[in-house]
Amino acid sequence: MNVELLYSESTVLLILTAITFIGVWLDTNSKFFRQLGSAALIILMGMILSNTGVLPPESQMYDFFSGDGILAGIVLILLKINMDTLKDAGWPMIKAFLLGAFGSALGAFLMGYFLINQIGEETWKLSGQFAATYIGGGMNYAAIGRELNTSSDLFSAGIAADVLITAIWLIVCIVVPGLLEKNQQTSEPKDTPGMEEKPTENKKATLDQLLFKSARSISLNDIALMTLTVIAIIWISKLLSSFLPIVPMIIWLTTLALIMAQIPRIKKLSGTTVLGNYLILLFLATNGARSIISRIIEIGPGVLYFALGTVAIHGFIIFVIGRLLKIKPSMLAVASQANVGGAASAMAIAGARGYTSLVLSGVAVGILGNAIGNYIGLIIANLTQWFV
Repeated sequence: MNVELLYSESTVLLILTAITFIGVWLDTNSKFFRQLGSAALIILMGMILSNTGVLPPESQMYDFFSGDGILAGIVLILLKINMDTLKDAGWPMIKAFLLGAFGSALGAFLMGYFLINQIGEETWKLSGQFAATYIGGGMNYAAIGRELNTSSDLFSAGIAADVLITAIWLIVCIVVPGLLEKNQQTSEPKDTPGMEEKPTENKKATLDQLLFKSARSISLNDIALMTLTVIAIIWISKLLSSFLPIVPMIIWLTTLALIMAQIPRIKKLSGTTVLGNYLILLFLATNGARSIISRIIEIGPGVLYFALGTVAIHGFIIFVIGRLLKIKPSMLAVASQANVGGAASAMAIAGARGYTSLVLSGVAVGILGNAIGNYIGLIIANLTQWFV
């Protein structure tokens, strides 16, 4: 037996595609597992297999699907975005995002206060890093850590805790909207006209069709043009970003994809959303596979409690206050992912759950989080240092 093959990148790819297939199959064939959804199932399977040693903690496959793989999935989803559906997602999305940002900042400060005895003298640095990362994504964590000169051990422990909690929060944001919407439906007055429910059902059927099967058969010509378009958009976006680094690459990517989506021949492409959804699910599988619990146990639970508490406070504020403000659960979930995971995670959850009207607004607030997260992170770090 070729032992090297058992631990090769090909084996990792085989397992990732296998759990993706199982997640999709369970979602489409089981009423019980459909309540979770394929995305949550795939993340859970990735976490289980990585923590039992079946999948390695790091792999080139993870790097690919977290890099160009998810970018390709995002482009494919954007090529089918209906611009008319975006008009209602402006100010409510910003409100949801700001709620989440406040929750993350408050959570990081409070956890610094409660856990200073477990973390030690660098607690204030961790407050700043977790505030920044749970407002605008993981890039902010690294930026604040470098700025505050966080020790390497604490920095690495924070990353491990962040990866695990981010993966778990992805599952929460996938499952919670469905539960809240179900409760909302059961609490509606009985005299609600039936004619008002049918468009919602029809709309859901259309989204399911786009995400799980193409409206028509896919031709070789479709695949060739689709592949060329996606690769070209990613390549040009990276090129433009290298020339104008002040503009985030995701902005170039989104803009180019939306421009291409207006071309009649691109509009007629079949299968873009299905393939985009598939790449997003593989990206979610890698998120689960990177969540290694043993890394946190080695360093101690304090950092894990810090990340968990920060996200828990964030979640309470965005979902409870957000519902009191009558913001849709789907919008709260996408805004929360823009806070905790960044623009790519917001787009991933919007695409995976069929919230296609929220993809662009999710990107917008994700970029906003990248922009303001570092400022708020530094403020929280200094406040924690002064008052804790």
